Amino acid sequence: MTVPATMLGGSATARPGARAAGRTTPRATQSQGSALVRDRWRMSTEALALVMVTATLVAFGLATLYSASAFYAMSKDHPSWFYLWRQFTGIVFGVVGFAFLAKFDTERFREWAWPIMGLSILALLVTVLPGMPRAISPVIGGSRRFLLGGSIQPSEFAKLALVIWTAMLIVKKGGEEGLRRLSKGLMPFMIILGVLSLIVALQPDLSVVLFYALVMGIMLFAAGARIGHFVLLGIAAVPVLWSEVHRLEYVMRRIMGFAAGADTASAVNHQLQQSLIAVGSGGIFGVGFGQGRQQLGFLPLPYNDFVGSNVGEEWGFIGMAGLILLYSAWGWLGFRIARMARTPFQQLTAIGLTVTMVITAFLHLGVVIGLLPTTGLTLPFISYGRSNILLSLLMTGILVNIGSQKERVIGEQATNPLA
Repeated sequence: MTVPATMLGGSATARPGARAAGRTTPRATQSQGSALVRDRWRMSTEALALVMVTATLVAFGLATLYSASAFYAMSKDHPSWFYLWRQFTGIVFGVVGFAFLAKFDTERFREWAWPIMGLSILALLVTVLPGMPRAISPVIGGSRRFLLGGSIQPSEFAKLALVIWTAMLIVKKGGEEGLRRLSKGLMPFMIILGVLSLIVALQPDLSVVLFYALVMGIMLFAAGARIGHFVLLGIAAVPVLWSEVHRLEYVMRRIMGFAAGADTASAVNHQLQQSLIAVGSGGIFGVGFGQGRQQLGFLPLPYNDFVGSNVGEEWGFIGMAGLILLYSAWGWLGFRIARMARTPFQQLTAIGLTVTMVITAFLHLGVVIGLLPTTGLTLPFISYGRSNILLSLLMTGILVNIGSQKERVIGEQATNPLA
């Protein structure tokens, strides 16, 4: 028989014919005598649906990645499945992390928020420190964003650290009441955001800087921060942002190229032009899986920053619409889980994780169809990158735990893993 364990802010309610057991303690376990006792997490309908949507995205992502990367891999004297295999190894580690975090009480991350943020800042610093060996912090595409030969991208994992730390500090300040004052309310958030932004801008990666600010801003707004403070901080940040845009010449070129239109002949618009050719040639139903032409050397990074173009070409409007529906379902389920969260910290964490995933996906899709300037944001679960797929699965595992309920199993069912 099963009994829901006592939750934070609530009490356990026994099922008919069952005996309430309360929290798991040595005394409670001993009181059952020789009966077998085990605690477990039971997933809600929303959490189970989130797992199914995620599994669909991962499976579709592997197929899309193989089609988009096979020619490029062979052009580099690798087997056609080279990038597929590397992505699969990332999925294996991601699934292990997902399974662990789905059964790990998310509330404990509240105590570890500062160490997690500290480690993230330290990892980001290693990428930009002068004199670092190429084996530790390589230069890839003119930027220093990776560690250990390109295996780890610290700015990706800093997204998770930012969500957990922001949720912790909001709860520590007492929610809406603690955020009303600009100096003591929002300023600590701005300091950490400034540190992260400064390091990431040195890599350089201005799109991630803006992404950090957007995610933190949405979480603070959800917690009750004043809109007037956001306006004031936004005005104050404009000169700094403008100076960074001028310092990073490639950012200015992208903005000017986007403003001039995708049909303008220029090197900066080449990616966008080829992406639009791919999406446009797909029509309604696409040219067919593996039949795309833009990944044959015409479109740069067809398996990473522009993998959405491959979907549009090979699967057409139907494929793009289906992908948008899957990400919309992921976001809807994430917000449903946030609504039923057990504590304020978990609710804010669920909001932050959902916003991170959904905004990343729709920014990527907006870029490949020409609605937004070119950025380096990947498509969650689809784009190549072991840091990307690992982080996406870890975030999903945390959301699944938030959407689960702890129960106590007593008797023969305690030894049945399928119970």
